[in-house]
Amino acid sequence: MDEQKIKRINELYRKSKAEGLTGEERREQKLLREEYLESIRGNLRSQLNNIDIREKDGTIVNLGEKYGNKKGN
Repeated sequence: MDEQKIKRINELYRKSKAEGLTGEERREQKLLREEYLESIRGNLRSQLNNIDIREKDGTIVNLGEKYGNKKGN
């Protein structure tokens, strides 16, 4: 998500508290928030998929290969 959209989310939030939003602005706010949350989830998923854990027996397990969508080599 780019900085412009984040600024717009904040603008709509401030306007909603100050004077309220029109129906179109509420729809825009909802879509922008959904896009923002999906972006956050994707970033977190990507980070988690790249974490390696060393097991007690010394083996290394990649979380993405074990639990996520990342395929092992």
